[in-house]
Amino acid sequence: MINENFIYLGTLISILAMLSYLRDTLSGKTKPNRVTWGFWAVIPMIAFSAQIKEGVGLQALTTFIFAFNPMIIFIASFVNKNAYWKLGKLDYVCGAIALLGVILWLATGEGSLAIFFSCVADFVASLPTMVKAFKNPESENADPFLSAILNSFVTLLTIQIWTFSYYAFPLYIFANNLILYPLIRFRLGKNLIKSQS
Repeated sequence: MINENFIYLGTLISILAMLSYLRDTLSGKTKPNRVTWGFWAVIPMIAFSAQIKEGVGLQALTTFIFAFNPMIIFIASFVNKNAYWKLGKLDYVCGAIALLGVILWLATGEGSLAIFFSCVADFVASLPTMVKAFKNPESENADPFLSAILNSFVTLLTIQIWTFSYYAFPLYIFANNLILYPLIRFRLGKNLIKSQS
């Protein structure tokens, strides 16, 4: 394991990548899906609150930054007239899962339930952006997704107490961004569609 102070480095990497995405959002180059980014701002905050209640230390900063950065992008997306804002069934399912997690957490006092449902809801919230990244990767900026991989990996390396509360959310973020980053950076969906044409 590495020193937990490396979490500050991971946080800095995430903030710098968010600034790159923010620049592209404000200029109209990147077209964030507001539904996804809105949920990405709220859901990790639920997980962060549960981690704090469960006694997770500095590693919770990673979860907090995964809420803070999307909140900035969500707000900035209202400057970008090309940002997506359309509620569908998937968005309602995601909201219901997140709400269920909060209700179960409040009813049972089990932070692990809130973290688990936060991971599930966050993944469901990612699906619209995954579809967009598959079909239209040029509407995205890959930097934040790469930084999320790096930040969550660094966080996992700092964990000394391997309980669900510590590792679940950073492990989920690592895995989810291992899907999103290559879809955007290497245009996997577009390349697949071209090869089948």
